[in-house]
Amino acid sequence: MDHPSEDVLAGVGARLRALRKARGATLAALADETGLTASTLSRLENGRLRPTLEQLLPLARAHGVPLDDLVAAPPTGDPRIHLRPVRRHGLVLVPLTRRAGGIQAYKVIYPPAGRAPATKPRTHEGYEWFYVLDGHVRFVLGEQEFRLGAGEAAEFDTRIPHWIGSAGDRPAELLTLFGAQGERAHLAPSAH
Repeated sequence: MDHPSEDVLAGVGARLRALRKARGATLAALADETGLTASTLSRLENGRLRPTLEQLLPLARAHGVPLDDLVAAPPTGDPRIHLRPVRRHGLVLVPLTRRAGGIQAYKVIYPPAGRAPATKPRTHEGYEWFYVLDGHVRFVLGEQEFRLGAGEAAEFDTRIPHWIGSAGDRPAELLTLFGAQGERAHLAPSAH
């Protein structure tokens, strides 16, 4: 009789190798990140070592994936995503994606102009696209300033100093796609 745990753990090694290679990480770099030895990581990836929870947890964190993805756990049957809003710097962020890494989607609610804490334009690695769902936003990008309303979108390299805030006396709601590694969320189709 097959054990369910054997089925769940059968493909862990290949998934671990694929995740590490997709990130461009070496075994040595991953060892530094997780506290596991490069030898242990190699044996896990090659299927010569059965993974333990103590090994899988730091690997899931390092790769930015849920533990269920590492072990290919069977679906629970409930497809709903339970969104938990987060308040940060006066904004309400509602994560729309559950996995870490790659392009992340958020619904962002900016408080009415004048109610948000004063901030300066900032820079960071990545690429961002946003679509105004409701209200108006003031968007500062480098030396330029724009006002966008419902139905308008913008995309930009986040290494350019930028700032986004509500431009009106009511909140502004945006759908935002962000790629921390510089992935572009919106690509123009090539002309053939």
